Amino acid sequence: MDFVDTELYRVVTDLARDSPPWVQHSAEIGTEAGLLLFAALFAAAWWRSRHADTRAFAITVLAPVATAVAYVCSELLKSVVTEERPCRAVAEAAPSLAACPPHGDWSFPSNHATIAGGAALALALARRLIVWLTVPLALLMAFSRVFVGVHYPHDVAAGLLLGAVVAVLAVRLGIRPMTRLAESMRASSAPVPRWLTGPGPARVPSHGTPRRPARHR
Repeated sequence: MDFVDTELYRVVTDLARDSPPWVQHSAEIGTEAGLLLFAALFAAAWWRSRHADTRAFAITVLAPVATAVAYVCSELLKSVVTEERPCRAVAEAAPSLAACPPHGDWSFPSNHATIAGGAALALALARRLIVWLTVPLALLMAFSRVFVGVHYPHDVAAGLLLGAVVAVLAVRLGIRPMTRLAESMRASSAPVPRWLTGPGPARVPSHGTPRRPARHR
């Protein structure tokens, strides 16, 4: 398995070396820009959810929190596995496009892929249709980490899986307390909590249009 993964790493990095300069440059920028894009999606989802029901708002708020929990889990796993980066460990591989991280900044799993997998699934729990954007973005972001030469394919695959699983579990475990907190903030008289949580869905009068009293002749 290690041999297959190492050979696949060589194939991808050879492809990166032979790619046009604009592709290489885009990959170097995109591997970090994906984090900013997910942050923007979190902000947009929060703003939109201010007009949603309380449970939907709670899930949206939990999405970045769950992603952060996944990142912490990834860091802890790195310190246990202590796998050397392929840009230093794989002989006769093409030079990495990105600077090879220093010794001690371990390879398994990929933090970027973990964040991408966690954010993609957490956002999809808040709004299902966005999965058509977040999942391809997460896969592209994970692949870019191999393309620029700083991770093995198994690093990013494990990162995506770890991020997705931890994020889903974190949202499921936190939904009840976060919903109660959001309800209390929406019921607060203080302006800041009410602005942060938003007004919730528009209320439609249940009695309908009032009927005019009949005139007696």
